[in-house]
Amino acid sequence: MITALCRTVILYFLIMIGLRLMGKRQIGELEPSELVLTMMISDLATVPMQDFGIPLLAGVIPILTLLSLSLLLSQLSLLSLRFREVMCGTPAILIRNGEVQQDAMRENRYTLDELLEQLRGQGCTSIEEVQYAVLENSGQLSVLPWVRQKPPTAADLGISPENGTLPTVLINDGRVLWKNLRRCGRDENWLHGILKQEQRTAGEIFLLTVDEAGKTLCIPKEDRP
Repeated sequence: MITALCRTVILYFLIMIGLRLMGKRQIGELEPSELVLTMMISDLATVPMQDFGIPLLAGVIPILTLLSLSLLLSQLSLLSLRFREVMCGTPAILIRNGEVQQDAMRENRYTLDELLEQLRGQGCTSIEEVQYAVLENSGQLSVLPWVRQKPPTAADLGISPENGTLPTVLINDGRVLWKNLRRCGRDENWLHGILKQEQRTAGEIFLLTVDEAGKTLCIPKEDRP
């Protein structure tokens, strides 16, 4: 029992470290080579966890080899555009100037139903509304509507609204994030003043943020039934 627990914990953290080295991506955004790597690592990890007769290194060494190979391929992709095209492919234009590129759809085995579904998901009800639709290497469809179909911007309307600022989380579910507090130039006295204004303690706050303009947002915790 202890052996199974130790093996599982070791392999879990090994895979987590490997996935972090691969970069922050969702499963749907993985390149083909990255998806194959993820599947192979998952399969290799299950073998030493299920069969105690197999040494742990029999699973660890192949995983480390695959991770090293992935880092090497990623570095080569950064250095060589040709190698990147071979490994990752190139984006395909499925709609150009409002016209469906049927040859490109056949080459990528992309059906018309899939195309229309993706367009509806991005708020386009007709192909005529789209100037370009690009099938990215990750499988995502980037849709660029005609300029006349885009909503007017503040510049088009001749107005100059204030730029938005990124809020910083200071209290997360009752926990004060002191590092964020110092990063935004506030101190403990300022925080106590905000809490006094809200008539609550830090443990009673679900979320507290402050933006670069000094505007705060405070959401108290809901009373549990």
